[in-house]
Amino acid sequence: MKKNELYEVVSNIEEGFVDHALETEEKNTRKADAKTKAPKRRLPLWGAVAAAVLVAATVITVSIAVTNRSGKDGMTNDGGSTIEKPTQGEIITEHSLTNLMEGIKANPAPSIRKVSKAEAETVADFAVKLLKNAKKNGENSLVSPISVIAALSMTANGAKGNTLSQMESTLGMSLEDLNSFFKAYVRSLAQDDKNKFSLADSIWFKSGCVDFNTGFLQANADFYGADAYEASFDEKTLADINKWVNDNTNGMIPKILDKVPDSAVMYLINALAFEAEWIVPYNEEQVFPSKFTLENGQKKDVTLMTSNERFYLETANATGFIKHYANHKYAFAALLPNEGVTVNELVSSLDGKTISGILTNADQTSVRAVIPKFEAEFGTDLADSLKAMGMTDAFDSSLADFSGIGTWKLDGFTRIGRVIHKTYISVTEQGTKAGAATAVEMTNDSIPINNKEVILNRPFVYMLIDLENNIPFFIGTLEDVAG
Repeated sequence: MKKNELYEVVSNIEEGFVDHALETEEKNTRKADAKTKAPKRRLPLWGAVAAAVLVAATVITVSIAVTNRSGKDGMTNDGGSTIEKPTQGEIITEHSLTNLMEGIKANPAPSIRKVSKAEAETVADFAVKLLKNAKKNGENSLVSPISVIAALSMTANGAKGNTLSQMESTLGMSLEDLNSFFKAYVRSLAQDDKNKFSLADSIWFKSGCVDFNTGFLQANADFYGADAYEASFDEKTLADINKWVNDNTNGMIPKILDKVPDSAVMYLINALAFEAEWIVPYNEEQVFPSKFTLENGQKKDVTLMTSNERFYLETANATGFIKHYANHKYAFAALLPNEGVTVNELVSSLDGKTISGILTNADQTSVRAVIPKFEAEFGTDLADSLKAMGMTDAFDSSLADFSGIGTWKLDGFTRIGRVIHKTYISVTEQGTKAGAATAVEMTNDSIPINNKEVILNRPFVYMLIDLENNIPFFIGTLEDVAG
């Protein structure tokens, strides 16, 4: 790790702390190498042992359904099924798909720009609204606003009239700004051997249903790098879509669809996967059994992990902290409601401006941060949530206008049927002894006596943020643990 990297990414960290962190890291590396009596090497990030934190994936599927003129709809809802644990991808029977992007090359962006503060606040505001509308009381929830924005923005490139206006209003930006933002955001994402952030997009059409608008495909190639296929929408297509999702989430979302309904004619899919190591891994002495108290008073067994952090968060009704991943490019942020405040009340008090202010104005002081070791998954159809947020016409067969996609060869009306959203997250300690020794020295050498403490042993709100833009690309609540 180079000193100028830390200054560039975390400019507000005090110079003395940076110097000490670099010096300590070098000491820890030498000690770890001496203990193993082997040359220094880096463990593969994607290995289960090496990863201190395995944070997973989210996938959005937007299905365009055809409603016949009698108003009867054959769409079934399989979007809220329970997410399976990560497994190997399915084996696909060999067959041909028509690649619709042949001959369409993404145009270069006119200029490289940064994500603006206003855009970051808009995305944070959308994230909170989405969480408010999607979460269920007493249950764990986790949404990825970035993934939802990607899938819906691709769809918006084919929307017109009031349908487009409502989508723009719900997402918080004009279509032109959405496309420009997403391109800039992807370019801003940090990548290194300890932080992996991947986004992938694809569009699937049912064979013979539409004469494609080249402009629709071009826009989604230019700004989203989307693949586009024409397929039979049978069992082979179902297997292909699920394999594409599995591959692009590194096995963390093995299946997005249970079946392809007869009325489905198009899918627009985004897959997001994130994996990173803590900047300082936990050692055995920092991990201990304890209890997690639910809001109803029930206590459940949980494993807690304790560390000392440098950034303390405080609002009128919550306290929290920011815990960095390796190289200070991404971070885990948590907000614990004050005693007597529920998670729902805390979530209700948040908006984009509040989130940005909390993260920007973090207090640089020592804080003892205690995180539960947990794994959570979430799956839902976001259609009702998006309708409640103002995007109604897109789901109404008599009002939806997706003529920008192309000319539909169908006796009916095209609308959005479902918006399927699935997420998975696992937060753990690093599973290596060398890492444990490193953590002990880092903690004991560099952290003063704590004057703040946040123990996440009851329901809380958490976010995964990229520090370049202060945008939460995941936001969720942990309200229950496996006991």
